[in-house]
Amino acid sequence: MPQHTHPSPPPAEDAAARAERARRAARIEDSLTAPGAPFAVVRGEQGALEYADGPRTLREFVETTWAYGDTPFLIAGERTYTYGEFFAAASALAVRLRERYGLRSGDRAVIAMRNHPEWQIAFWAAQLAGLVAVPLNAWWTEDEFVHALDDCEPGVLLVDGERLGRVAGWARRTGAYVVLFHGAGRTAEGLRLDRYDDFPAPDPLAAPPDVDPRPEDDATIIYTSGTTGRPKGAVATHLAQAGAALNPRYQAAASALGRGAVPGMGPAPVSLMTFPFFHVAAFTSFYGVMAAGGTLVLMDKWDADEALRLIRARGVTHFAGVPTTALQLLDAAERTGDGLASLTLFSTGGAAPPPALVARLTARYDRRVEPRNGYGLTETSGGVLAHFGDDYRADPAGAGRPTPVTEVRIAGPSGEELPDGETGELWLRGQSLFRGYWRDAAATEEAFGAGGWFRTGDLAVRREGQVSVVDRLKDVVIRGGENVYCVEVEGVLHDHPDVSDAAVLGLPHPVLGEEVAAVVRLRAGATVTAGALREHVGGRLAAFKVPARVLFTDEPLPRNATGKLLKPRLRALAEAAGPLTGTLSGPPARPLTGA
Repeated sequence: MPQHTHPSPPPAEDAAARAERARRAARIEDSLTAPGAPFAVVRGEQGALEYADGPRTLREFVETTWAYGDTPFLIAGERTYTYGEFFAAASALAVRLRERYGLRSGDRAVIAMRNHPEWQIAFWAAQLAGLVAVPLNAWWTEDEFVHALDDCEPGVLLVDGERLGRVAGWARRTGAYVVLFHGAGRTAEGLRLDRYDDFPAPDPLAAPPDVDPRPEDDATIIYTSGTTGRPKGAVATHLAQAGAALNPRYQAAASALGRGAVPGMGPAPVSLMTFPFFHVAAFTSFYGVMAAGGTLVLMDKWDADEALRLIRARGVTHFAGVPTTALQLLDAAERTGDGLASLTLFSTGGAAPPPALVARLTARYDRRVEPRNGYGLTETSGGVLAHFGDDYRADPAGAGRPTPVTEVRIAGPSGEELPDGETGELWLRGQSLFRGYWRDAAATEEAFGAGGWFRTGDLAVRREGQVSVVDRLKDVVIRGGENVYCVEVEGVLHDHPDVSDAAVLGLPHPVLGEEVAAVVRLRAGATVTAGALREHVGGRLAAFKVPARVLFTDEPLPRNATGKLLKPRLRALAEAAGPLTGTLSGPPARPLTGA
């Protein structure tokens, strides 16, 4: 573990304001979590905090949405599913999964498709049938799909036509059932395949299968993003996912009280869904929308101008996306003069947003649009820290406060809890955490410390209950014994008006061990030099944090589906540009191609 250092604290004059914000947040949490309150908390049999009331399984959660009846739930183009139509379709598919395909509780059901409305039908059908839902990354290659399929051994694959060719070979070899959505199935020969479009219309009065999953039963296997190695299947129980479903409702209630509003009294949200459904950031979004009887507006693929059109046409109130799409949406709104008149919430997740984003949002829309970001992992079943409103505006580099069923420890090298202001590894414990990695006891044992604490691999600091995630433990550049947090330098680079995107990483150095390098993509028409960017960073940060090398690229920086930079790929390309042999001034900047 890198040596512990103290990131630059917020200005001393803000100490009183920070303390008052902390007291206000504590009062709000107490009002929402006291015995008898909507989000009352108890300590469960396994020692973790749990919500005392509310659903204990995903089946219990989704069954309550049937009451929303004719309210629109899913909108994709001209197609709208009401809650009643959605629940009837999910129930009918659940019956088919058990009665036609003979699947039983605990069997796995893979879902692999675009953000079609039928993705939600397939996922919730698996839950209503008592199966373990396995959402797979729709962007994967055939080899990546085969690795996961061999690992989880599903009994059925619920896929769209674009994915069919990548899973067909595995399905033929194993004899697994395939349900095809949105595709003609030209590669269907030799498959046990049914087309969803051929199924009879669902009976709106028919019940789902008579299945009663237990809170401790497995509900999902969600594969990690695999930015540093082969993806692992993180297994979450029904109790964990039920906690994850309540977390965004708690955060929405706390946000409302912070604004002086009454929780649950406003209109139901209309949310533009830009996260891919297979990622836990999407789960946080659609759980919150479903619990409130809101509407999800879907996009076939991301396009900022199309997003502006949908926001206007559908009266979208909530935007949620990775920082890259969020910045592109703001760019498009400024370019076209669109006032985003219906928008009330602007949320980012999946990757750390640049601190300048919230200032930019506030400068243009003042307090009409609430900023929100947070922190979560595949292993936490979604967001467990949330940062919103004036607290976010006051501390734009922070990740927020934990949900009431999430305990936080900032751990030192031996697992000891560090005091406020010290940087250490972020450990978490709580209801929504996964139970372990699928069929990987060694990785599971390595992930958990004594007492059930999950080691996140992220470095963080806590001040008066507020957590700031400094960087990935493995992403810290140790330059001559000094720790350089890549996220901090990336944030400063993003503040430069000519920078469209930036990544900071460590490259080998014969004397210092590692040196700081930056890969930068400029805005169209920008002509800023490497030297000017280094001066910009040097004006804000200590000299040892200034990139010794700045490499430019005309291509988008490689990121995964949720916006996380693929640092190994960037590091290989940067190292190929030549060794670092100079001092802080570094060799001249050179173009980076192939990124």
